[in-house]
Amino acid sequence: MSEPVKPRPAGIGPLSNLIFASRWLQLPLYLGLIAAQAVYVFQFWVELVHLLEAAWGNQDALQALITSTGYKADYEIKSLNETVLMLVVLALIDVVMISNLLIMVIVGGYETFVSRMNLQTHPDQPEWLSHVNASVLKVKLATAIIGISSIHLLKTFINAANYSEKVLMWQTIIHIVFLLSAMAIALTDKLMAGPPKAGAKAH
Repeated sequence: MSEPVKPRPAGIGPLSNLIFASRWLQLPLYLGLIAAQAVYVFQFWVELVHLLEAAWGNQDALQALITSTGYKADYEIKSLNETVLMLVVLALIDVVMISNLLIMVIVGGYETFVSRMNLQTHPDQPEWLSHVNASVLKVKLATAIIGISSIHLLKTFINAANYSEKVLMWQTIIHIVFLLSAMAIALTDKLMAGPPKAGAKAH
């Protein structure tokens, strides 16, 4: 008895092909983010070189750091003090965290919305990329933004004498809004995922 002939899957029409191929229009956007990443790397090294030069007593480098951090004092700063050092280090950490955010958007976004990168066998595959999807990426981005906002808020509090109470209040409120938004995104994602399946292992 001959086996029943399975129906052949319908081919993808030209319009569907065109719409699906339109995802490649995002490629220039991700390449642009890579260029922005390069600018951040350059800015990081400029600030780091200024910090090292200021530590050795270079006044021009010290003034460049004071200007970039927005620090103001009632006296002339002639050497690198703890407050300026802390503000510069926080600025460097800020650059690193924004760079991490860019990597998540570039790699995760490309993998999710453009094309598979087939990194399963790559020894340097990020742990989070193995289970990334639009919801996971959204939560991770929200968490990263909270971290960046925290660094900015800490920089503001360290340099609070140069800010008005209104600025301090609004920066704190905005940070709290970011925090609540991330919690709402995570809760929404959990509700949309539904209850765990019976017999599923807890992670």
